[in-house]
Amino acid sequence: MDKSPFDSYLHEISDLISSRLSRLIPEGWDVPDNLVQSMSYSLMAGGKRLRPLLVIAAAESLGASREAAVPVACAVEMVHTYSLIHDDLPAMDNDDYRRGKPTNHKVFGEAMAILAGDGLLTHAFHFAVEAARYGVPAEAVLAIVEELSRYGGPAGMVGGQAADMEGEQGLTDAAHLQYIHEHKTGDLIVFSVKAGGRVGVGDQVQLQALETYGRAIGLAFQIQDDILDLTGDESKLGKKTQSDIKQGKVTYPYFHGLEQSREEVVRLTRVAKEAVTGGSIPDPLRLVQIADYLLQRDH
Repeated sequence: MDKSPFDSYLHEISDLISSRLSRLIPEGWDVPDNLVQSMSYSLMAGGKRLRPLLVIAAAESLGASREAAVPVACAVEMVHTYSLIHDDLPAMDNDDYRRGKPTNHKVFGEAMAILAGDGLLTHAFHFAVEAARYGVPAEAVLAIVEELSRYGGPAGMVGGQAADMEGEQGLTDAAHLQYIHEHKTGDLIVFSVKAGGRVGVGDQVQLQALETYGRAIGLAFQIQDDILDLTGDESKLGKKTQSDIKQGKVTYPYFHGLEQSREEVVRLTRVAKEAVTGGSIPDPLRLVQIADYLLQRDH
């Protein structure tokens, strides 16, 4: 595996994914210009590219080629981006800024923003099956497609978003909040790590280790987001802070306080690292580095 410093690895993967996503629509497809622009606007707006990074790092941890993981890495970034476009809509979180830029509906209008999200979600499956062209076995590709629909759908991310829309301070308990965090954010992160494992043709023990890792960093990531919404720097976050409080949304610090929330992020990071360093994953270095990177992030 590439042993360059983690920062270099991070930028290398981000550039690789951005380059591939810039060629979004295959040659010869007749797609309305405005729709392509709206889809690309949010897709190319930057961001951490965390989910693609996890797909590639998990695949490489099992000895798979980076090239084989890229189509699936792009697919999960498209599903994630569609969810952000829809999340920002007036009927949902009603946000004006995302990653320091006006949200999609502020630029292209609500109707086109909805369609851009629809387009990205559907097009993601086109990307996912491209993994077969790089030697990923058909059975593994089928499992990836099945899990993308499960973890991204009503039993996963969409279910978490629905629960989030219903979650209000005073009406929601800690168990309901756990459900929101595990599904709205966690499930797509779990998918990313497991999909990378499937690209690497991992066995059941390896896939379970990766799932445990993904579940732990997924929850840690969302708790950290809750903390940053209270304490973060708007210029680094690229969006308004205190938005959860203004919308009356429940958060981890709301129930457990800031100090306990920070301790839980540290504990979950330790659980994640232990899951992939227990001997079943041949080369877990990048996965360990990602867990530490997420623990220290400020945006």
